[in-house]
Amino acid sequence: MQIDERTVGDVSILDVKGRITLGEGDEILKDKVNTLLNGGRKKIVLNLADVPYVDSAGLGEIVRTYTTVSRQGGSLKLLNLTKRITDLLSITKLLTVFETYESESDAVQSFSSAKV
Repeated sequence: MQIDERTVGDVSILDVKGRITLGEGDEILKDKVNTLLNGGRKKIVLNLADVPYVDSAGLGEIVRTYTTVSRQGGSLKLLNLTKRITDLLSITKLLTVFETYESESDAVQSFSSAKV
């Protein structure tokens, strides 16, 4: 798995590519998000368009990331979920926890209306 970081205004967008599974990406995601938070970046969008597969450990890591960002006073939103990831979040009832967006501009815009 690899993560490319971009910034739009004061929002950090992480373009995730590859599988998020146990031992393959979960640590990379954690390290990247911790680096952003330590640098004062609290508005984060995870772009999952190029993520073909997430296992239970990967899902746990996304939830842990969400919790970590929230505890630091930040906000994490999900962008471009594949049908498989949408179904997974739906089955696990996590779709109600995350703010999800189809378009990057909507995701970025959502931060200005939120109180972060």
